Amino acid sequence: MKLYAISDLHLRYEVTRRALQALRPHPDDWLIVAGDVGETDQHLRFGLTILQRRFAQLLWVPGNHDLWTVPPHPGEPRGVEKYEQLVRICRDLGVLTPEDPYPEWKGEGPRAILAPLFLLYDYSFRPDEIPVEEAVEWAAEENLLCSDEVLLHPDPFPTRQAWCAARVAAAEPRLAAAAQEAPLVLINHFPLRQDLAVLPRIPRFSIWCGTRRTEDWHRHYRALAVVYGHLHIRRTTHRDGVRFEEVSLGYPKDWDETRGVEPYLREILPGPIASWA
Repeated sequence: MKLYAISDLHLRYEVTRRALQALRPHPDDWLIVAGDVGETDQHLRFGLTILQRRFAQLLWVPGNHDLWTVPPHPGEPRGVEKYEQLVRICRDLGVLTPEDPYPEWKGEGPRAILAPLFLLYDYSFRPDEIPVEEAVEWAAEENLLCSDEVLLHPDPFPTRQAWCAARVAAAEPRLAAAAQEAPLVLINHFPLRQDLAVLPRIPRFSIWCGTRRTEDWHRHYRALAVVYGHLHIRRTTHRDGVRFEEVSLGYPKDWDETRGVEPYLREILPGPIASWA
């Protein structure tokens, strides 16, 4: 019984939908789906339905694309209402979310508690000399504008920053209590540290990649590993002896369709023996 992870499936692409359908069964294993399954409710239900038939248990956290309101017309759920709709879809399929009790891992590897998170971003992944109110303009100087500025609404919060702050505040006591019981696997769509939000081709996109409020969470909450996506740059990094895994599949240009999805599943637990022994 192993714990795997993947993110950023972006199922609007037919090639990815076909590849997901061809994924072999893992009847004893668990899978973390770390956000950006797609841009619509239909994408989420399609992807999770396939995966819940292939794995013993799924855990999902939302990505920014999942939270988009598409098409953006009156009557479509936005913000918190949109998120709650996605949670209902997950619960219909038996998929665990950030709104559920954190499950204990009892498979291969060390005892751990799996902590799915939904934390958003607050434009704090920017140089100190750039005021927050100028962050989007600073990114635009390099011809960058995240679609979230049009499609990801924070309702009823006044801003995405305020929604992020509320999510962080709500998670902290839950994590503190869980960390008293066992080491944690922290799971979020966005990286928890600014030094991991490195995008060589579009460096100023970092403002849409997380919050400095979580910079020390891997130490503070006894993390065994940290799982994230969003960047479409798969890699393993260590900070303070903690393993950080970026687990994106990405857009079709980011992966080899001839290999299918299987090689892109990242083993989180038991993982490398050196990470927990």
